[in-house]
Amino acid sequence: MCYVNCNLCPRHCGVDRTAGKLGWCRCPDTALVAKTMLHRWEEPALAPGGKSGAIFFGGCTLGCRYCQNKAISACPSGTPTDSRELRRLMEDLIAQGAENIDLVTPSQYLPTLLPALSPKLSVPVVYNCGGYENVETIQKLAGLVDIYLPDLKYADARLAAQLSGASDYPRLATAAIREMAAQVGAPRWDGDKLIRGVVIRHLILPGCVENSLKVLDWIGETFAPGQVLVSLMRQYTPMPGTAAPFDRPITDEEYEAVLSWMYLNDLEGFVQESASASQAYIPDF
Repeated sequence: MCYVNCNLCPRHCGVDRTAGKLGWCRCPDTALVAKTMLHRWEEPALAPGGKSGAIFFGGCTLGCRYCQNKAISACPSGTPTDSRELRRLMEDLIAQGAENIDLVTPSQYLPTLLPALSPKLSVPVVYNCGGYENVETIQKLAGLVDIYLPDLKYADARLAAQLSGASDYPRLATAAIREMAAQVGAPRWDGDKLIRGVVIRHLILPGCVENSLKVLDWIGETFAPGQVLVSLMRQYTPMPGTAAPFDRPITDEEYEAVLSWMYLNDLEGFVQESASASQAYIPDF
């Protein structure tokens, strides 16, 4: 894995980032760290004490129109950080009481990230990504990641094209999630703390209940009960200038319909309160 002829993500740009060439993500050949923090708003099982050691990376390989982290993702921003400094940031977060290291949107910097993850850290490593991944990229993380936290945004290719410019999202995200589950296996716990496994996040979009039902159908058909966990998210927050139907939060009726389908598929995991749909929960970048 390197930045020369970059094919880290499904965009397959093939550019030489070491020569200053910019591909689809417009990211350089040095990791951009936009923010580090003790993040208190991740799924409680990841950090029962409320302290995920989050490292937010600048840039993204997906570019969703409704992205809540657009301030750092749409135009990649952050402090240039090499592998040694990235390792130091991880260790500093652990010294501050971080219960995990939560890598947020990291795939575009994998050549910098991989050396920073060895030797193994003293807390679980969480790979927090949008799900739009190459299987080959995920395979490079085997043995280095304890908990995969991917989104599964779309089962509808047309919706994926409309909102994320990625009609191949359903096919590639499901393949990547299969690889993640094969690597880490079923959830493992230390008391009420998840220390290994896959948690599939799904953000319900306004007016798109059918897409959500199909996502949950795929999870239920693909994995045995308890093999993965699901985080059903109702935190969709419309960004300024968003067109209908995406200019509103989801309704209680939409959420209840999808939640009922989750239970009908015998899926275990986490749910959110309606108060989560607020810009107050978006980190200040």
